[in-house]
Amino acid sequence: MIRTAVPADVPMIRTLIAELADYEREPEAAKATDEQLRSALFGERPAVYALMAEDDVTGAVVGFAVYFLNFSTWNGTHGIYLEDLFVRPAARGGGHGTALLRELARIAHERGYARVEWSVLDWNEPSIAFYKSLGAVPQDEWTTMRLTGDALTELGTSALTDRR
Repeated sequence: MIRTAVPADVPMIRTLIAELADYEREPEAAKATDEQLRSALFGERPAVYALMAEDDVTGAVVGFAVYFLNFSTWNGTHGIYLEDLFVRPAARGGGHGTALLRELARIAHERGYARVEWSVLDWNEPSIAFYKSLGAVPQDEWTTMRLTGDALTELGTSALTDRR
């Protein structure tokens, strides 16, 4: 069963983020707090959304998807960017990942969005094969770029200096 996250899910979402970070070999990178997640997901102007996957028998949460809207200037419409998709190892193969992606595709289709897209680590062959089995196509001609840490601070600070 897939459902929209509610505020009471925040501690579980944080736990699943930590489990995903472990899986992606970066446990120290998961720093988000309950307060940050609650504000982003359920604050005055939510910028991020989440779906929860529950086991049909026990009702236990076994996975989640966190996403936000992006915008295609070429298509003139929104799309969905899937930030995180994670299903606990014990629940994999039970259709939860497919159900989460199916729900995201339904939302996109229903709202007239142009696409659902996400990133996957190059070494994560099981996930890549899974995504391809659903019809997803790698965007090999694009390179993801990121500003973070000192480089972000330096560039942002230089913008403030230039304004003076």
